[in-house]
Amino acid sequence: MAHAARNYGTGRRKNAIARVWIKAGSGSITVNGRKSDDYFCRATLSALVNAPMKCVDLENRLDIVATAKGGGVSGQAGALAHGIARAIIEMDPTLRSPLRRLGHLTRDPRVKERKKYGRKRARRGFQYVKR
Repeated sequence: MAHAARNYGTGRRKNAIARVWIKAGSGSITVNGRKSDDYFCRATLSALVNAPMKCVDLENRLDIVATAKGGGVSGQAGALAHGIARAIIEMDPTLRSPLRRLGHLTRDPRVKERKKYGRKRARRGFQYVKR
């Protein structure tokens, strides 16, 4: 693996953006100055964050420092996973195909639809009153 001291990747999901730096280490993940398990309270979110590393068998061999902003906790977890996958590719381009095959490099394009006038939300109309 030819890589510098640390590698960078940007991840996005919904309205969340994660800036991710990875380097060889013992497997610690820090998000906004807090440990990953403290930041992402739900086990499903922690599993989502670890998925790109598990897929290329680097689970406890990378130290990750990330900043996440915008959106909610779930969107930030998805953005972090996307950023980790991109940073892994910057570190070792040969790992691109397994990450691509499992969908870790695809930016999830789903975002909240804007509210329309004459409607309660994007598509939901106001409740109909007959009398």
